[in-house]
Amino acid sequence: MNEKIKENIYFTIFRFCSFLSLVILLFFLLFVIKLGVGVLDLNFITGMWQTQDITKGGILPAIVGTFYLGLGVAVFSVPVGISCAIYLNEYAKNTGLVRVIRLTIRNLAGVPSIVYGLFGFAVFVQLLQFGTSLLAAALTLAAMTIPWVITASEEALKTVPDGFREGALALGATKWQVIRTNVLPAALPGMITGSIIGLARAMGETAPIIIVGATFYMRGLPDSLFDKFMALPYHVFILATQHNDPLAEEYAAGTALVLVILIFLMTLIAMIVRYNFRKKRKW
Repeated sequence: MNEKIKENIYFTIFRFCSFLSLVILLFFLLFVIKLGVGVLDLNFITGMWQTQDITKGGILPAIVGTFYLGLGVAVFSVPVGISCAIYLNEYAKNTGLVRVIRLTIRNLAGVPSIVYGLFGFAVFVQLLQFGTSLLAAALTLAAMTIPWVITASEEALKTVPDGFREGALALGATKWQVIRTNVLPAALPGMITGSIIGLARAMGETAPIIIVGATFYMRGLPDSLFDKFMALPYHVFILATQHNDPLAEEYAAGTALVLVILIFLMTLIAMIVRYNFRKKRKW
């Protein structure tokens, strides 16, 4: 078998896998849209949830709770993750300890989310006495997101040519001046994109927040960081598995559709930000 035939075989396999992934995604989206689009209206988006008659209520508390959760995760995870990536890539030497730390971070990115939920319950709920609250949930999801942000940010920093660093150092700039003026502007698109995708993943998690603070029904919106909260993924889980209303499945699909749209918008924002930053590059 010559190399041309091998290449055609490999590319055929790749095309088939890509096509299969696209078909699965489209099937999922069409299923959710067909089942849930009928419940989408203004009251469903802006109304308060009515647990006794779900047709009269809306999912505003779940949308607001998810937004608060995502904001908390961003505040606690993005600065820490980016700072850690800068240290590992720009300051730390390639020693055995640093390699172990990198390996540990990559392993932490693959830990099941329920394990982070147990960690959050043990540390934030019980040890630090935050209780089952929005703060405990945000910190738990931030702990889950930090390895993702570190990995994405470090990979973005590695794409910056060494000439950027060497040229600035040759002109007498300090290490931090090189990073701040040359490295970070070039790596920022990838860092922001990775961070937003990590946040989107965290906002779609159900298992951790079940343990550390999410609830299915609240009379109002959370007033402080120590209140319980409603969230879209947990809302979908309860409607799909534990609610006895005949329309629960449709309302679960409608809620899932809102969550999908929210995550899609976050991903779209990440792509727009990356595109705008890359347009400004002069290299």
